[in-house]
Amino acid sequence: MRRRASLVLLAFAVFFAAMAPTLRWYVFPRLVKIPSNQYQETILEAKPATLLDYSTLKAEKVDKITIFQTLKGNVEESRRIERDAGRDVVVWDALSYVTGPDGKMVSKIPERYIFDAHTQDPVHATGEMVDGDPVRREGIEFKWPFLVEKRDYEYFDAQTRTSAPIHYRGTRTFRGMEVYYFEQTIPWTRVPMPKTMPIQGITPDVLAKTGLTRWYTTKRMFWIDPVTGGPVNGEEIHKEELRNAKALMGQDTVTVFEGHVKMREDYIESVGELVRSNRLLVLLFVSYLPWGFTALALVLLALALWLEARSRRPEPEERPRPAPVTAPV
Repeated sequence: MRRRASLVLLAFAVFFAAMAPTLRWYVFPRLVKIPSNQYQETILEAKPATLLDYSTLKAEKVDKITIFQTLKGNVEESRRIERDAGRDVVVWDALSYVTGPDGKMVSKIPERYIFDAHTQDPVHATGEMVDGDPVRREGIEFKWPFLVEKRDYEYFDAQTRTSAPIHYRGTRTFRGMEVYYFEQTIPWTRVPMPKTMPIQGITPDVLAKTGLTRWYTTKRMFWIDPVTGGPVNGEEIHKEELRNAKALMGQDTVTVFEGHVKMREDYIESVGELVRSNRLLVLLFVSYLPWGFTALALVLLALALWLEARSRRPEPEERPRPAPVTAPV
């Protein structure tokens, strides 16, 4: 009976020992992924800021500008692309909508970002674009991969339509969470005019005929949760200029926008809560369950060996009982 129990325990020990690496290296890369129907909204602000007043064609100091950034999963497009790609794909229709202190639109830049649901690697398909311009992304955008490494990554910049390194600058603590801090600096670069301008009748073609060119530079900063790859905070020190503007504006260079863009406090809280809830799922597959199954396998193995040793121990021999002594009658 003891030998049979030890064999059962040994079988369970082998099962759990095999499941530990299977969960980490086989199940996790295939099961944990970004949902295709995810919707996320973030509001960022620059307080104060410098903004071009298109009615006077002069840059003015304003109390704040607000940037509404939305990411909406396009399920139909995901399924269409998955049929050709042969893997799980996420399509995010993103929009960056900027308003001035009066709430009126300053600019809006739509994007379509297509990537692998498991690795976050870009997937190139028809429809990938920024502001209507077809692009071919390299590297990441918006989100880092699961289990972020302490290294530089290629990060796509929507303004320049190119990718450049975003540098790992160390591990920090943000609101009680251990995060990886990354920085990217885009030097002054000529970039396209937005397709949608704040004044009707003014189009990129009209501005191009005046000789105006748009230039941009930014310092981009992210605080990234190393488990989920989700940003828990993001900031930009951002500046845009119109150059060759002397004939139209009286000076060669005019600031279009300048400010330190930060995530609004309530959205920092909501994003932090979302990241914390997703951390548990990832950690279950990469840490908690594999290590738990390994410990359980060792305990079961020890019990199996203990029972096997007891089953091999010889039973003590019974000593013959002495015959009862009866007194003579």
